Amino acid sequence: MLDFLESLRFNAPELAEGLLVTVQLTLVGAAGALLLSFIFGLMSLSGNIVLRGISRVIVEFFRGTSLYVQMFWLAFALPILGYKLDVFFCAVVALALNYGAYGSEVVRGAITAVPKAQWEATVALNMSPLHRMRRVIMPQAWVGMIPPFNNLLIQLIKSTPLAALILVFELFYRANQLRSSTGNTVATYLMVLIVYFLLAYVFTLAMNALEAAASARLGRAGKPSLRQLFRTHSSDEAAADEVAAATTAPKPAAESEKVPADAGPGSRPNGGDPR
Repeated sequence: MLDFLESLRFNAPELAEGLLVTVQLTLVGAAGALLLSFIFGLMSLSGNIVLRGISRVIVEFFRGTSLYVQMFWLAFALPILGYKLDVFFCAVVALALNYGAYGSEVVRGAITAVPKAQWEATVALNMSPLHRMRRVIMPQAWVGMIPPFNNLLIQLIKSTPLAALILVFELFYRANQLRSSTGNTVATYLMVLIVYFLLAYVFTLAMNALEAAASARLGRAGKPSLRQLFRTHSSDEAAADEVAAATTAPKPAAESEKVPADAGPGSRPNGGDPR
């Protein structure tokens, strides 16, 4: 164990560099996936059948093929066709396309989940399609998108070790070098598990804060608190709570003013003449 700790101290700069590359893969890949999610998600809601068809084909293709194969195709098959890309860029593009395909379904589902009354209100106010989406529909849909986006982000973090297979020097690649030099497989992989867990948890806290802020902006919750940040219930349960709060209709006033069957004329709401 002492030999492992000594090797860990000696290889700390390389491990830190690998961790930095993993964070870069996560951030750049997630940014690309978010952009593609909105592009393909909005295309799938378009009234143009061609745009809907293109979106559906792309989404189903990248959801239905392996991320592992996509990385290998970009890194090793594409150069044969005359297009050689940096391996880091190949990993980022594969992550963005794969998770962007899944994210597009999140965008589509969240937008269609906005109550119909909200859409009708924007039409009644004579808002343009762009204005109604930016000012009314998207702010409500965004709150519902954050929990599933959080899940996809965690999955993306856990997929970054695949980049080691195309020779991206990220954390898992550096950890394998440490394992080879020390021969201590158990300690090395346990350390890597802990680092990935901590990294995922930090991103989860950031997404929880983003969700709390988005809810507060819509008036569904008070000022974001530490309790919301470190909440113990799942993101899916939080999303269900948000949808329930948004879709629960108030009791009609007319119903609350119903007169009991045995009530006399004097007990009417207006207290006046029964005529």
